[in-house]
This record gives sequence, structure tokens and C-alpha cells, in this order.
Amino acid sequence: MSESTLDVAAAAEPIDEVPGYLVLSAPAPAPAAATRLAEAIARPRNVLVPVIIGIALFMQTLDSTIIGNALPTMARSLHESPLALNIAITAYLLAAAIFLPVSGWLADRFGARLVFTSAIIGFAISSLFCGLASTLPMLVIARFVQGCAGAMMVPVGRLVLLKTVPKRDLVDAMSWLTVPAILGPVLGPPLGGFIVTFGSWRWIFFLNLPIAVLGVACVSLFVPDVREEGREPLDVKGFVLSGLGLAGLIFGFENLGRSMLPLPVVISLIIIGALALALFSFHARRAAYPILDLSLFKYQTFLTATVGGTFPRLIIGASGFLMALLLQIGFGLSAFQAGLVTFAGAFGALLMKTTAPPIIRRFGFKPVLLTVAICQALIFSSYSLFTKETPHLLITGILFVAGFFASLHFTSLNSLAYADLEQHDMSKASTLASMIQQLALSLGVGISALVVGGLQAINHTTTLTPPDISPAFVFIGSAALISLVFYLNLPANAGELVSGKNRRFEGGSE
Repeated sequence: MSESTLDVAAAAEPIDEVPGYLVLSAPAPAPAAATRLAEAIARPRNVLVPVIIGIALFMQTLDSTIIGNALPTMARSLHESPLALNIAITAYLLAAAIFLPVSGWLADRFGARLVFTSAIIGFAISSLFCGLASTLPMLVIARFVQGCAGAMMVPVGRLVLLKTVPKRDLVDAMSWLTVPAILGPVLGPPLGGFIVTFGSWRWIFFLNLPIAVLGVACVSLFVPDVREEGREPLDVKGFVLSGLGLAGLIFGFENLGRSMLPLPVVISLIIIGALALALFSFHARRAAYPILDLSLFKYQTFLTATVGGTFPRLIIGASGFLMALLLQIGFGLSAFQAGLVTFAGAFGALLMKTTAPPIIRRFGFKPVLLTVAICQALIFSSYSLFTKETPHLLITGILFVAGFFASLHFTSLNSLAYADLEQHDMSKASTLASMIQQLALSLGVGISALVVGGLQAINHTTTLTPPDISPAFVFIGSAALISLVFYLNLPANAGELVSGKNRRFEGGSE
């Protein structure tokens, strides 16, 4: 039976519930009417759940991008150097890396709604203490706690969506969820620039409080509780190895090409992280209940969306870093001015919300992914042609188109990843996908910094100039095209149940 077909019981059958649907008892002769009624009841939830989860995702992505512009101001307020303030970002990344693998197990053990709500509350409380911090150690501790909460929010929130929205509506749900993921990084720079220019940096963290209150209220009212019936024991060895591996790689990639740590230390961190994940891979093949289930890669759709999707995600990781360098250091714009220029990408992402589902339904995942991968890589590479004389209107127009293709790309990937998975795989799949995505974003920043540093050495410049920055856009854009190898190997009908391509309705059911 397909995802959208409801078993219509005899009139005496009791009412039953399944994820995303309310199965009503009805006479056997009217299956089509019962199906349409159940779908009408379920559809508001299919919109509300991703929007509510998007609130938490927006809070996290906004916080992670807004702090970068505020670091110099925060450093002056706390009487520290800007370099020392980087440890506040590092503390968040380390905490998120360590606790990300355990998020799925906690959701299955205690219920996704409880864990998700607790994560939002924890994120809000730690944000409050970040804003009240008067010393660097206080800020670092608060940011570490904030990272622990952030590690729970995204994968657990996505898990709630996957277990409450039927697969046939997954593309629509993911398009709702992708918008805040794009809006956060786009809104972060101008909002951060505005706050530090016209107000106190502490409001960067206080902004999370009303968003969190709204999120908790909506979760309590509209989000159902989901959990696995069986309770697997915690894979402690796997938790330690995966946490160590993620922390080493993400911390290493984030500092690659920067001057905060000596290069030998950065390389050592990356090597330690890679070795720890290699040991985890060996452990996972033998453990009865590994904390990260690597067997999920047997599904080609999941492998393509996660591993293949790593390469276009390099663009997302590199974009904010490189555009800030180009616009602020290369072109001399203020943080607020640069943020206003890049804000155009948000409108492109919003336009995608209405167009992505029909595009994917019309053409299917494979053609869409091949097309948007090429377009996104070419557009990102074209940023290398920007100069001080390039009209800002032209730059914003190109960024608008880039926002559309990026959002369409990741809506497709995030939907395809879960197309062939069973419900009992969803929690571990969400955790594993989140881990790979975080690595990809950090790798994008690290590679970009390394390329810019290398170009600066080749050009023998003591301060950054546009020729030191611009070629990095081409390098990252070219690397993103590696994803085509994965996309070309997809079957023509990949993810058809989710995409809706070639779906035929007969008598109201599939």
C-alpha cells in the first residue's frame, strides 16, 4: 500500500492514528471519500509542523551568522582581543559536534517533542546568559551550553517532521523548512551590522528569547509527540568516538587557513578527527546498536543526498565567509552595507517556496538536481567577476537568482534523502545527515580560508585585496560540480514516491 492510501475499516472499527493522517472509521464502500477527508484533516499539520520547526532552525542559523559581525564590538566591551573572542564561536561548534550524534537516541528514548522543546528552552536560557556575560569565560560557558542545545534542535526537529508528514507531502514540507535555513544566514549579516551600529551587541542574543517563546508555544499546541517503541541502549563507545571525530574535524576545518591556531595544531586536529571517525566506522559495523547507522548508505537516494550533497553545501559554508571578505575588506563596505547587498538572496529563497514543489513534481529529482547543481556552481563562480565598479543593483540581482537555485537545490536534497527509508530509520538518518551537513559547512569555510591564504602568499600581499579573494569563488564552485557524479548515477525514477512525478490518481487513491 502506498503512503497516501488509507485503510478504511468496517463501520465498527475504532478510530486509529498514523503519522500525518487521522484514519476515520467509515463504511467500506467509500474509500475515495474517506481518503480525501483524511487528507484534508491532515494537510494543516503538514504545513504547521515544518513552519514551527523552521522557527527553531531560523533562531539557530540567525544566531550562528549574526555573531560574526559583532565580534570586534564584543571584544572591546569585554576588554579582549577579537582573536580571543573567536573562542566563543569555537565553544559553540565543539559542543554541537560532540552532542550531535546522540540527538537521535535521545529523541527515541524520551520523545522527540520533549527533547525538541527542551532544546529550544535551553537555547533561549543560554542565549540570555550570553547576553548578560561580563567576562570572556562567562560567554564561553554560555556558548558551550548553547551549542549543546543547538545540536538537539535541528536533527530532532527534522525527525518530528519526517515522522508526522507523509512522504507524498515531504517536498512541500521541506520547502517550508528550507526557507528559514536560507533566511537565517542572509538576515544575519545586515541585522548584526544594524545592532552593533545602532544598539548593544547583547541584543544579538536577547533576540532569541521572543523567538523561543513563540517556538515553545507552537510546539506545545501543534506538534505531536513521536518516539520509537523499542528503546535501544546508548552506544557509549560510538558516542565518544563520533563526538571526538566530529569535534576534531569541524574545529580543524573552521581554523584551516586562519591564524588563530598554528598550522601543525590544525592539521593534528583534522588527523585526530579523521582517525576517530575511522575507528567509529570499524566499531559501527560490529555494534548491535551503533549511535550512527552507516548501513543507511545502502540506500542510493540517501547516499546521493548526503555524501553527494556535501559538495554543493561547500558553497553555503563558503558563501558568507567569502562575501564578507569581498564586500567589506575588498570593496570597503560596512558590515551593515554588505549585509543589505546580500539580503537579496532571501527573496530568491522565498520565491522558491511556491515554485519548488511543482518543479520537482513535473520533472523529478534527477533532472532538477543536475540542472540546479550546474546553475548554482556557475552563479557562485560568477561572483569572482564582481569589482568595486560593479553596480550594487546587478550584484543583488545575481544574488537573488542564486538564492532561488540554492533553496531549490537543498529542498530537493533534503526531500530525496528520506524517500526510500522506513519510519524506524528516520531518527538515525536525521542524525547522520545533520552530522554530514555540519562537516560540509565547516569544510567550505576551511577550504575557502586556505585558498584565500594561499593566493595572498602567491600574490605577496600583506593585506587582503580582491585578487586574493575572487578566485576562491571559482575554486569552490568547481568543487561543487563533483556532485554531478552522484546525481548522474541516480535512477530516472529516484524518489518518485516523494517527488510525485508520474503519480496517477484513480478513485482518489494512489
